[in-house]
Amino acid sequence: MNGAITTVAELEARIGKTPAPVNLKVIDHLDEGALRWLAASPVMFAGFGEAPRIGVTLGGGSPGFAGGDAHELRVPTALLDDPTLARPGMGFGSLFLLPGIGETLRVNGRVARVEEGELRVTVEECYGHCAKALLRSEFWAASPGVATPRDAETFLAASRFMALATIDAQGRADLSPRGDPAGTMASLQEGGAWFADRPGNRRVDSFRNIIAQPHIAATLLIPGSTHVVQLSGRARLTTGEEAVRARFTVQGKTPTLVIGIDQPVLELRESPTLVRARLWPLQTRTESVDPAKVFVAHLKLNSDKGLGARVAGALLSVPGVTGLLLKGLEKDYKNNLY
Repeated sequence: MNGAITTVAELEARIGKTPAPVNLKVIDHLDEGALRWLAASPVMFAGFGEAPRIGVTLGGGSPGFAGGDAHELRVPTALLDDPTLARPGMGFGSLFLLPGIGETLRVNGRVARVEEGELRVTVEECYGHCAKALLRSEFWAASPGVATPRDAETFLAASRFMALATIDAQGRADLSPRGDPAGTMASLQEGGAWFADRPGNRRVDSFRNIIAQPHIAATLLIPGSTHVVQLSGRARLTTGEEAVRARFTVQGKTPTLVIGIDQPVLELRESPTLVRARLWPLQTRTESVDPAKVFVAHLKLNSDKGLGARVAGALLSVPGVTGLLLKGLEKDYKNNLY
C-alpha cells in the first residue's frame, strides 16, 4: 500500500528521529516527585499486554488510590474497572492525571504480582508527558452530565480523549495520551477506525510498537461523561491515505501520519472509576505538585552518564532554569499544538 509504514527507518524518514535529549527525562524508579504525583492523582489509565493479548482499563476514584516505593507501584485491584486484565509477567503502561493539570505522569514496567487485592508492578520507566493531549481535548473544561451517545460508533466520533495501549515484541507496554476536538479525535471511515498523529512529547514508542506488534487497545472518552468506548484491533501506520488525513485537519494543519485499525471491535460501557472520581466540573486545581519541578528533577536523576546528560544536569542546576523551562513549555503549547 502506498504510504504504508512498516519499518522504523520508514517511520523516522517521515516524522524524524526522536531527539536524544527527550530520553533524558526518563528515570527507572519512582522518585519523591513521582510519589507526590501519585498521592494527588485520583485516576489512572492502565494498559496490560502480552502479545497478542492487550487491554486498557481505568483505575482510581480519589486522590492517593495508588502508591508504592522507589521500585514498585501498588494499586488496589478493587479500584480497577477491569482487574482481570492484570496478570503476573504482563507488560504494564500507565498514565496518571492531576485535576486541572495538563501534564501527566507515565509509569511503565511489568506486573510482578496480583494477590491479596493488590496489583504490584515493578517500575522500569517513569517520566512526565506534555499537556498537549489534554489541552486539545479541553479535558478539564468539561461539565458533568454531557449527552452520552447511545451507540459506540457515535460515541467514538464525539470523543475528545484517548488512552492508547501498545506493546513491543518483548512485551514491554506503552500507554500514550491522545486528544483532539470532537469529530477529529477518531472516526470510522474507509473500512476501519482511524486517528491522527499530532505533536507531542517527541517519543514514538507507540508507533515503534505498532510496527513490531500491531495489536492495540484504547479507551476513548468524552470529557464530562462517565462512559467510555473500548477499542481494539490490528493497527497500521500510513501517510498515503490522503482523504482520511484531510478529515483530521484542524486549524489548517493536516497530519502527516494517520493510524488505521482494521476490523475494529468497539464496546460502550460506563466506567466505575469515572463515576467515583467525579472529575467534572473541576473543583480545585492541584497545587501540591509542580510538573515543571518534577520534570527537572527527572532530568537530573537520569541514569545516563554521557556527556549530554552531564551538561543537561549542570544547566538545570542554574537558578531560574525551572522557570525558563515552564515558559518554554507554554510557548510550545501555544505555537505547536497541532
